[in-house]
Formats: sequence, C-alpha cells, structure tokens
Amino acid sequence: MTATVILGSQWGDEGKGKITDLYSENADVVVRYQGGNNAGHTIVVDGERFALSLIPSGVLYPQVTPVIGNGTVVDPAVLLREMDELTERGIDPSRVRVSGNAHVIMPYHRKMDAVLERYLGEQQIGTTKRGIGPCYMDKFSRFGIRMQDLFDPKIFRKKLEVALKDKNRQLTKVYNQLPLDLDEIYEEYLIYAARLDGHITDTSLLVWEAIHGGKNVLFEGAQGTLLDIDHGTYPFVTSSNPTAGGAVTGSGIGPRDLDRVIGVAKAYISRVGTGPFPTELLDETGDRMIEIGGEYGVVTGRRRRCGWLDAVALRYSARVNGLTEIAFTKLDILSHFDPIKIAVAYESGGTRYDEFPRQQSVLYHCTPIYEELEGWNVDITKATSFDNLPDAARRYVERVEELCGVRVSSVGVGPGREATLMRPDQ
Repeated sequence: MTATVILGSQWGDEGKGKITDLYSENADVVVRYQGGNNAGHTIVVDGERFALSLIPSGVLYPQVTPVIGNGTVVDPAVLLREMDELTERGIDPSRVRVSGNAHVIMPYHRKMDAVLERYLGEQQIGTTKRGIGPCYMDKFSRFGIRMQDLFDPKIFRKKLEVALKDKNRQLTKVYNQLPLDLDEIYEEYLIYAARLDGHITDTSLLVWEAIHGGKNVLFEGAQGTLLDIDHGTYPFVTSSNPTAGGAVTGSGIGPRDLDRVIGVAKAYISRVGTGPFPTELLDETGDRMIEIGGEYGVVTGRRRRCGWLDAVALRYSARVNGLTEIAFTKLDILSHFDPIKIAVAYESGGTRYDEFPRQQSVLYHCTPIYEELEGWNVDITKATSFDNLPDAARRYVERVEELCGVRVSSVGVGPGREATLMRPDQ
C-alpha cells in the first residue's frame, strides 16, 4: 500500500498527466485534489492523445476509481462533456466519484472572471476566464454552492437566489453588464444534477478506506508549486493549493497517510500568463524551445513562455512540498540545444540569492546566474534505460539532483508513457 502525491514543481505544464498515468497502472484510486477546468493533462496512449481538464487521468485504467475531491471546483457542464467524450472513445466514466463538498462553478462565476480581468487592465492576472477564481472567492466568503446542494432543489434555489441577487447587482451597477436569469440557471443545473446522480459521494471516506484497506492511492495536483495561492508568485497565481499540503486538505485525509511526494519537473521551464520569470528566454532560443517542445496550453491553447531550468525555484519547490523524488520530463527537447544552461542562483542589486526571494519586487528584478553544461546533440527518444543516455545527458540530470538535493527517479525522453526511463533506487 502506498499513498503518493504527484504534483507540479514549477509553474505548471510539467507533464504531470503523463507521470500520473504511468503510476496509475498500479493504482486503485486516483484523486484530483484542487483546481478546476483551468488546467489540463495530456496523455498519449498507443499514439492516441487524451486531453483531460477535470477527470483524473487514472480513468484510462479500468481498475482505477477516479475521484474529484472537495478541494476542486467543478463546472458540471465541463465534467459531463468530458465523461461523454470518454464514452465515445470506449472508456467507461461511470467509476468517476465527486465530493459532495466540492464547490460548483456557476455562470456568474465565469461572467465575473471575464469582467474582472478586463477591469484590471495592465494589472490583469491572466486567468483562463473559466470562473475558477470567483468560485473560490465565494467558497472562502462562505457564499458558495456545493455539489450536494444541487440535489436539494429547495436549498439550491434559496442559495442561488441570494447569490444571484448579489452578483447581478455587481454585474449591472459596477460592470454595466446584463443580469443573469435565475430560472434559466436553476433549471440548467437541475438537469446536471440528474445526470450526475450516482457520482456524488463522501470521497474523504472513500479515500481513507482505500488507504487503510491496503490499496494504492495517487493524489494528482493541477498547475504547479509556483502558482500556489500561498507559496507561489502572488498575485500571479491560481486560487488553490497545488502544493503537497493541498492534497491533504483537498481530499480529506491526514498527513500521516502520505508516503511519497513526487515533484514533476520539466528539463527546462515554462509558465503561462503574466508574472515574474527570471530565466525566461525572449530570443530565438526561447522561440525554438516553444516550437520544438510544443509549448501551448492544453485547455486554452495559449503560447507558453519558456526558459532554462531554474534550480533556485526547484530547490524551493523541494522544500515547501517535502519532495521525496523528482520525475524529470521532456529531456529530449534539450537534445536540440548546445550548450545548455541551468540557473543556480539569482542576482539583484548586487546581492546574490541562492534561495527563492519572497519579496515580489526583488524577484521581478532578479537576473539568473547560469552554470553552463555541454549538450549532447543526438536523438535520445529511443533510449531504453538511463544508462543508454549520452554522458552529457546523464551529467545534466545528475547535476540537477545535486543542485536540488532530491533524487531524480525517472526521466522522460518522449511524449508516450513508454518513453519514461525509470531509475532504480540508489
């Protein structure tokens, strides 16, 4: 029995879906513990590509119970659409279980998300405008609607009336928008509830029983550590906790139940949206990295910003998450670059920073201090073991281990699940 957290250790888009899919082969339960449909996982199975934004990637395995935990926010229309798409492709989504305590994304959340971003102008955060942030705002103001509410029409209508009165006042008086219709939303969400009946349950109990019943449980995070609402580059962050602590609160289990924390890290680094990014490459090298790596968002299609690996940020991630190991992805992309650089520290105002600076104003002005390594200039996508890799590629991985103080347990050399080189315990 193991309980393993798999999370992003950078700014998201590290390839978590592939790693979760890899470990799901031996899992019984896979839990999505935070975020919403503002993040996507892409998995390639036998050349077939699956893009999921809400349902855990473990759904591709028939023995897995996919769980959407209480820490997520759920857009029922998106959830049902994903379930329908899986059905069309021969995958049974009837196993999906959703926490009754998960909060529901409503039409006014999406509307507020869009107008708030426009209102912020140059200070906008760069959200996906899918209503995730406003839904979490209502959750923490104790003003939200939860999945369980949809199954009591009287309670649901009463809560919706209160919420919509407030939201329509804001939309019309502050943002000069048309009001939303109560009856239309009410009827729409009752239809969703009817279709989701049978999927809603006490997922905290389900997961606890699985762990203490000797089963293998995976906890799957969305986004990445540097987008954590508490530990990321605030305010350019998501509205939840992708870090390991979020797996505990977002699924309703205790910290002593966790055995492993795997941080997924790309061999270079990327981020979507605005915010500080010390190693960002605003030149031809960065453009090549984006095109060769296919760095476009799964959910939004947005072009990602790319740069050399940031060991300062990765050390920080290892510390706040208590990483037990690193799953290294997309090493094959660096086969096209020589030399290769790693940021080992920052410099700002004559001061060297070996640890991630917590003042946003400092981070914005940091320039990376690079260490240069030799490239390998050969295709590594056919490698079958870590020892098969060129010496320079192995040295690169080993140097990352030294800089971060965490063992690299696997290395990705291609998009497919078979293109992951597992390293034995050392």
